[in-house]
Amino acid sequence: MARRKLFKGKSLEELQALSLEEFKALVDSRARRFLNRNNKRLKKLLAKVERAKKAGKDELIKTHVREAVVLPSWVGLKFGVHNGKEFKIIVITSDMIGRRLGEFSHSTGRVLHSGPGVGATRGSKFIPLK
Repeated sequence: MARRKLFKGKSLEELQALSLEEFKALVDSRARRFLNRNNKRLKKLLAKVERAKKAGKDELIKTHVREAVVLPSWVGLKFGVHNGKEFKIIVITSDMIGRRLGEFSHSTGRVLHSGPGVGATRGSKFIPLK
């Protein structure tokens, strides 16, 4: 049997029917405080999302607002979240509701160091170069 994806006991259809105030009651306190503040950057992002939804195209919504909480109305949209260097493309799914956009666009990469270079240790001074 297929498992239904729920957020706090509500299905995606029920979440999309909720108003923003009703959704705030479901998220944790950190996300609720962020949504309660009058954040200009979040308001601009919400306006940009509404414009993209009205256009109906599958266009990329670029943003620097990594701390924005993913809302149920965003499911299916494509976001370009800036990681400090470039915009990482994220397609919003129902699993991402209530989390931050920045969680899905990592700002640091894994460092892969190679071996030490010539002259880095005393023994490597006498290795002939090819």
